[in-house]
Amino acid sequence: MLRRTAIALAALSAGSLAFASSTPSTEPAKVAALAWLNLVDAADSRTSWEQASVNFKSAVSSAQWSQALSGVRGPLGALRQREPKTAQFTKTLPGAPDGQYVVLQYQSSFQSKANAMETVTVVLDQDGTWRVVGYFIK
Repeated sequence: MLRRTAIALAALSAGSLAFASSTPSTEPAKVAALAWLNLVDAADSRTSWEQASVNFKSAVSSAQWSQALSGVRGPLGALRQREPKTAQFTKTLPGAPDGQYVVLQYQSSFQSKANAMETVTVVLDQDGTWRVVGYFIK
């Protein structure tokens, strides 16, 4: 009986691995999002805009992004802590063309706002690089 249970668990584990491998990894998107967030944390609006996706840059100019970033992040003060909460792969987003997206959420704490939820959406651009296409704070 013990041997059958071990074999059944091994079969279930193998099936789980096969299923998991069919879902794309979110790790490269997480790395890209955190690198971009580091620029935002440093108030480097120019470089964060330059490193964003084509769709991000076509939706907002560099000057508009600079103004939005200072208007939203400036009052929050320095980042104190950022804890990853979720990372979800999707091929569709409302109002966006189909593609490969990862929506990441972080529980964050800032100098003047102890409890915030940051949402970063990353897209696999045409050149195969993960880049930020959306950023929101609640």
